[in-house]
Amino acid sequence: MSAPVPTTEPASPAPLDHATIRAIMAGILLAMFLSALEQTIVAPALPTIGRTLADVENLSWVVTSYLLAATAVTPLFGKLSDIHGRRITMLVACVIFIVGSVACALAPNMPTLIAARALQGIGGGGILPLAHTIIGDLVSPRERPRYQSYTSIMFMVASIAGPLLGGVLTDYVHWTMIFWINLPVGLVALVVTDRALRKLPRHDRPHKLDVIGATLMLGASLCLMLAMTWGGTRHPWLSWPILGLIGSSVCLWLAFALRLGTAPEPFIPLAILREPIIRAVTIAGFFSVGCVTALSIFLPLYLELVLGLSPSGSGTALIVFLAAATLGSFAAGRLTLRVTHYMRVPIGGLVLGLIMMVAFAIKPAGLSLFEVSVLLAIGGSGLGVMYPMTSTIVQNAVAPHQLGTATGALNFFRQLGGAIIVAVFSAIMLGAVDGSGHGLTLAMLTGGAKQTGADFAGLFRWVFVAGAVFLAAGLAAVLLIEEKPLRGPAKQAAAPAE
Repeated sequence: MSAPVPTTEPASPAPLDHATIRAIMAGILLAMFLSALEQTIVAPALPTIGRTLADVENLSWVVTSYLLAATAVTPLFGKLSDIHGRRITMLVACVIFIVGSVACALAPNMPTLIAARALQGIGGGGILPLAHTIIGDLVSPRERPRYQSYTSIMFMVASIAGPLLGGVLTDYVHWTMIFWINLPVGLVALVVTDRALRKLPRHDRPHKLDVIGATLMLGASLCLMLAMTWGGTRHPWLSWPILGLIGSSVCLWLAFALRLGTAPEPFIPLAILREPIIRAVTIAGFFSVGCVTALSIFLPLYLELVLGLSPSGSGTALIVFLAAATLGSFAAGRLTLRVTHYMRVPIGGLVLGLIMMVAFAIKPAGLSLFEVSVLLAIGGSGLGVMYPMTSTIVQNAVAPHQLGTATGALNFFRQLGGAIIVAVFSAIMLGAVDGSGHGLTLAMLTGGAKQTGADFAGLFRWVFVAGAVFLAAGLAAVLLIEEKPLRGPAKQAAAPAE
């Protein structure tokens, strides 16, 4: 029988006052905004970049290289913050991001730009998990959803502002400005973060980084994500390149598992991996947050190809989904402060997400914009609770000096879930159109979607069925989570809801 993860905290410094917490939150939110904005600001500039650098064939790697690098290094930065402290690790991530942004702006050709985007992704991949870890250091588990919900607002603003800002800068200034803009904003974030985090309580301890374990995990992750990215598009799923990547990933994951059992101080402590709560929450986050990521990509396609909405109409409906997710995140923070049985919050959220998926699967065509918006509001508000709740439950199950490792691992698997679910949705759409991975794109470019709306409705029906299965798996995992009392102040007496 494995020993549970210790949750008894040693004597800690006096709680920070609200003004100090607010100053630290401002610093990390600014840093997070930079990383989140960079994931969306590039999209409008891609055609111009391809024409300017005379390389359209490899244009998708401008986006993919950033996402791959950001996902792969997420657990590494979490571990480093447990060893060296949050402040220095966050500053390093910000500096890497700024240097990568300058390199992108100065890139003379596509290979250089792709490499610079990967460097930028390394910095961005460090900023996000560190920000959530710092929130865990600032406040008790019961209070964390309130502050983590602020990050949802930041992500919604970035997701809306990114495409608009990217289009304006590309059309009226120059495409390199989408990277140059990170220099002044990044320097401000660097100064504000440096000053704010000097007041942060420190829980770091002397550890040794398991370089071999980290290398094996990074290699396994990259092979898997490359297979998910290339499968069905650049190469058929059963081709030797894709099978080779999947096989390499399996071998590296097995080697990583063996390393965890033999290393004196493994990259991810076995006490964390053995904790049933963390395993269940990680599975729930993998499926639920992964579905949110995939829906944000495929919903505009569904709205335009099946329902025949204009780009502005589909954009409006997507904003409804994102706004509802933000409100759901806020609601999760408030409910967690007020209810005794806080596990009802993620259970209810996933049920609402399932209702949306099942409704779209039953009737994928013939819906009005109002009906679609209502369904997206229901599902978005439900799925929005999962990001703060999964972070809160994991951080409540580990000791303070393990927050970085546990939060980094959770973020990694949530991002990996997004990559894999996007690949599954893509396989349904692209593979089923003509087997080559180009039919959907061709239909969109030629306007053929209007003539084959019924066919696309049938394909999206299976996309929503797959999404419902994923959310059901996440719900099953949540139901297995033991509800442990959240550490921190007792719930507010004025709200006795249970």
